[in-house]
Amino acid sequence: MQSKLSEQLFQKAQQLIPGGVNSPVRAFRAVGRNPFFVERAQGPWLIDEDGNRYLDYVCSWGPGILGHAHPKVIEAVQRVCEKGLTFGAPTAGEVELAELIQACVPEMEMVRLVSSGTEAVMSAVRVARGFTGREKIIKFAGNYHGHSDGLLVKAGSGLMTQSVPDSAGVPAGYAASTLTAVYNDEESVRRLMEENHGQVAAVVVEPVAANMGVVPPKKGFLEFLRRITGDEGALLIFDEVITGFRLALGGATEYTGVSADLHTFGKIVGGGMPLAAYGGRRDIMSCVAPLGAVYQAGTLSGNPVAVTAGITTLKILMEDTGIYERLDRRAAKLAEAYRREGLTVNRAGSLLSAFFAPGWDGDADRLGSREEGGCGIENYEDACKCDKQAFADYFSRMLEHDIYVAPSQFEAMFVSDAHTDELIEMTCGAVRACVRQGET
Repeated sequence: MQSKLSEQLFQKAQQLIPGGVNSPVRAFRAVGRNPFFVERAQGPWLIDEDGNRYLDYVCSWGPGILGHAHPKVIEAVQRVCEKGLTFGAPTAGEVELAELIQACVPEMEMVRLVSSGTEAVMSAVRVARGFTGREKIIKFAGNYHGHSDGLLVKAGSGLMTQSVPDSAGVPAGYAASTLTAVYNDEESVRRLMEENHGQVAAVVVEPVAANMGVVPPKKGFLEFLRRITGDEGALLIFDEVITGFRLALGGATEYTGVSADLHTFGKIVGGGMPLAAYGGRRDIMSCVAPLGAVYQAGTLSGNPVAVTAGITTLKILMEDTGIYERLDRRAAKLAEAYRREGLTVNRAGSLLSAFFAPGWDGDADRLGSREEGGCGIENYEDACKCDKQAFADYFSRMLEHDIYVAPSQFEAMFVSDAHTDELIEMTCGAVRACVRQGET
């Protein structure tokens, strides 16, 4: 595998960009390698600057549910670009996208478009505080909600990869209003609610955690959060930047049967372009300016290019009634391939993670496979105990087999509709060759 141009670009990038990358996990530090630089992508494939082709299970960290450069999305974006890139004024497309989101998630009675998942969650938290008149929020260790100051407390994603529990530059007062509970642990939430009675504005949660690896909610956990927030006069916020339109067309509410007061969406809602959304009950969202006193604005919010990509993607998902069954079936086959090699696997729809959990030594017969739902990774503490070096070795072997998985034990594996049955079968063969220690 030649990587001359990627190496040259990375050396130059490190002189110009912190760490040579514009988002930390891209640096490949957790897997002891330098990153490759992508030149283009098509369907399930990434092609780097040196011409190497990789079967991609990162899918731009989630939005590529249709695969890269879907022809209908590209065509629609090209057409709208001819009219202009951004206007800073309302367009019909914004209304159409809001209608589509509401059609998929009926409890999104009002929607505000923004430009990133970080911005969406930050804004939803602000709305919750404005609506309730309270300041404190409860989040969960290992749940990542973007890089806004008040939410970088025991966050997952890249912070876990770098073993950084918090971020420098966050004022102590910001962190003080963020209370941290244990994911899948009802008692930890109950205790915080009791200790801060009448002060909690919202509980914000990834309904299926996907930033400490994929960690589904235990049976009854989300129902408990729905119940206790209602009893305490707090709001429940589902951070669906990753799960939205990926678990199901109706997101986590359709997938789990539990509703929230506010939702945040990113990734797929913009069809891979910089776009996100937050919204929920009409009475809550009526607090947002210009209707109410909660201020939030953005020059590029709802820009026509990103909106068009989102509209086209959602329409494809709505029209293709078999897509979620295909994604689920193919992801299940991949999960089983990892289980046969003795790894702990968590899966929710087309999201999955294979964990090199404590006790794994490459002996599948000794360890045995775990049935879905009976996994050994249920929270942040469990995930932190995984063997990161074993993961790094596996990552390198997969890359040598021209398969690109996330360069961190703590990120999800994404299956797209472009991953055909044949490609899934090929990947299962690579898993057999690459997972066990010492095999090539």
